[in-house]
Amino acid sequence: MLRAVTFDFGQTLAELDTAMLAARLAERGVGVDAAALDAARPVMWRRYNAAIREGLGGHPWVLLMATLLGEAGVATERVPELAGWLFTEQPARNLWRRPIDGMIDVVRELRAKGLPVGVVSNSEGGLATLIAEMGWTADFDAVADSGALGMEKPAPEIFAWTAARLGVGLHEIAHVGDSWSADYVGARNAGMRAVLFRGADLVPAGEALVRDDRGATCDTPAGLRAALAEWM
Repeated sequence: MLRAVTFDFGQTLAELDTAMLAARLAERGVGVDAAALDAARPVMWRRYNAAIREGLGGHPWVLLMATLLGEAGVATERVPELAGWLFTEQPARNLWRRPIDGMIDVVRELRAKGLPVGVVSNSEGGLATLIAEMGWTADFDAVADSGALGMEKPAPEIFAWTAARLGVGLHEIAHVGDSWSADYVGARNAGMRAVLFRGADLVPAGEALVRDDRGATCDTPAGLRAALAEWM
């Protein structure tokens, strides 16, 4: 019986605010269109999944941003400097703040049904502050921020930490996230159910997306509701 749900944050509840990123780059004298940044995001996430599989820890934020900037056409010689600057600015000016349409509504519906809901994210340590800035603090019963806890997905410890605070067993939780390695595989290996949200096109070559009584995939809030309803 499903008794709780956890969500990844970036690319699941909120996505990269490319308009904000373009404005921040303009502060450093770099002109890049938000549409070009949006078009480069799939390449960025493929590189992220590869980095996780290769065992790169510490949440490779700079790698993600450098990949995005380079793919969007930023001059190669400026990429390391800009990616590093954006990382130092991230705790105060978090770029992952554009709500994904309909997802917070799913969170609120689940809590209205009496299910505790948590966030499990590989972040930089300031996620609770960002959630407060977005007005979402009351929507979550636990926030597991890898940067604050010193443990990160796909390691089972961060999922276990969250389960303990939600007061349920790992086998009673469904985790929703967009990363094949960190979210889908990580949650299943921890003993949870897992829903791959908008990440089916990022499944690495040679890997199989298992859809069974512990795994599902969807691309919309409506699809997520349907997947969770089957387990409830």
